[in-house]
Amino acid sequence: MDREDYMRLALAEAEKALGTGDVPVGCVVVNAAGQVIGAGRNRREERQNAVRHAEIEAIEAACAAAGSWRLEGCALYVTLEPCPMCAGAILNARIPTVVYGAKEPLTGSCGSVLNLFEERYGFRPAIYGGVLGEECAKLMTSFFQGLR
Repeated sequence: MDREDYMRLALAEAEKALGTGDVPVGCVVVNAAGQVIGAGRNRREERQNAVRHAEIEAIEAACAAAGSWRLEGCALYVTLEPCPMCAGAILNARIPTVVYGAKEPLTGSCGSVLNLFEERYGFRPAIYGGVLGEECAKLMTSFFQGLR
């Protein structure tokens, strides 16, 4: 599978969030063998919990599957540029590759507002943005238009 295939899996997770009224963000974590070991979607509304972002859910599942908090050799695919909280979780989990779809101009921490991965934390993942970016952005746009 390639980056677009994994991003499609993240998009499928994002679409699940639509049923709960959550902002449609989805994420998958893939190990070095190419297996999805964690998946998540935004569940802030569903769980009434501010930290239930897609990345957090996927990282938690991946840590459980790997039996470790270190997710070295993994890649994280998310439909929306990570926020500061999720960027921090990525750094703490030592995920070396981050792939995102749409830019997030309000809270994006891979370059839209700031790039936390360029700071001196001693660990810098590779970042690939814009993978299926139009599809990811379209899902977000249609969700917010439906609220108006």
